[in-house]
Amino acid sequence: MLWDLFCRVIDNHGDLGVAWRLATDLAERGERARLWVDDASALAWMAPEGAAGVEVLPWRGEGEFPPPGEVVVELFGCDPPQGFVAGMAAAARPPVWINLEYLSAEDYVERSHGLPSPQFSGAGAGLTKHFFYPGFTTATGGLLRERGLARRRAGFDRAAWLQAQGTSWQPRERVVSLFCYRRHAALWHWLADQPTLLLATPGAAQADIGELPPSVRLHRLPWLTQRDYDHLLWASDLNFVRGEDSFVRAQWAGVPFVWQIYEQYDGVHAGKLDAFMDRFLLHGCDAHFSAQVRTLWLAWNGFGDAPPVLPEAAPWCAACGRWRQSLENQNDLTSQLQGFVVAKR
Repeated sequence: MLWDLFCRVIDNHGDLGVAWRLATDLAERGERARLWVDDASALAWMAPEGAAGVEVLPWRGEGEFPPPGEVVVELFGCDPPQGFVAGMAAAARPPVWINLEYLSAEDYVERSHGLPSPQFSGAGAGLTKHFFYPGFTTATGGLLRERGLARRRAGFDRAAWLQAQGTSWQPRERVVSLFCYRRHAALWHWLADQPTLLLATPGAAQADIGELPPSVRLHRLPWLTQRDYDHLLWASDLNFVRGEDSFVRAQWAGVPFVWQIYEQYDGVHAGKLDAFMDRFLLHGCDAHFSAQVRTLWLAWNGFGDAPPVLPEAAPWCAACGRWRQSLENQNDLTSQLQGFVVAKR
């Protein structure tokens, strides 16, 4: 089928990152995708070779539009152009229209996933839009996970990849990746306990580095393709991630990670952070370890006054491995989307 994906780039590349991963995953499964986006400039480094079966088109508000495909997906409630929606309404067989929502571990996601939203006015009057929520349970739409990801991860050569990035990995050296918004907490004293190779991504992670302790060796990375960003996560013993796309990819890496949630002006991100920690720490995590993780994550996000410490590596790795396995036991988002569309058609 032909899928029309609509994406508005708000900031920080994550929205386009999710859109591109979905488009390429659909194409790898034999579908065709047209990605309509208002700013595709980040694809120059995110996906410089493009992808077979994916066509990138500029978002436009006016003019003639081609007939819609069998499926229309608006990412994060971006509202497709009215001219395109009018074409959907005029089609002899209107496409399945999906609003792919933001990722959250909150309880409302399970209640809202799959709900219809009939359109009573405007260019789409008479059509029905459906809410599709990614999530962490079988009652949600799951997470993006391309086929062959586990096999690719198992065959990854950490030392060779690090050397290809212009840095050598020394024995007994902890590797830490840093991808963040502005930082709320000091990082360096957390890493001063052992020799550490700090791999900092462009942007906020490389800004205001300051003086590092003698035990921390800094390597500044260039912008990475999505594939190489996965490799960065696999090469690291600890990943600081942010937003949505890197957050999900860190969970597939299966190694300790610290999440910096996107900050919202009304403070609702605090509840979203708590909701994920509640699920992540639910099974097999003792009270001491759980308290350490909560204190660390809250400090990194600008909440809480307790001094954080890095949890011990062994229980942290075990918890991340259990969590990844629980997610791998669920259907991935693209498979669920395909099944949802077939049912609605």
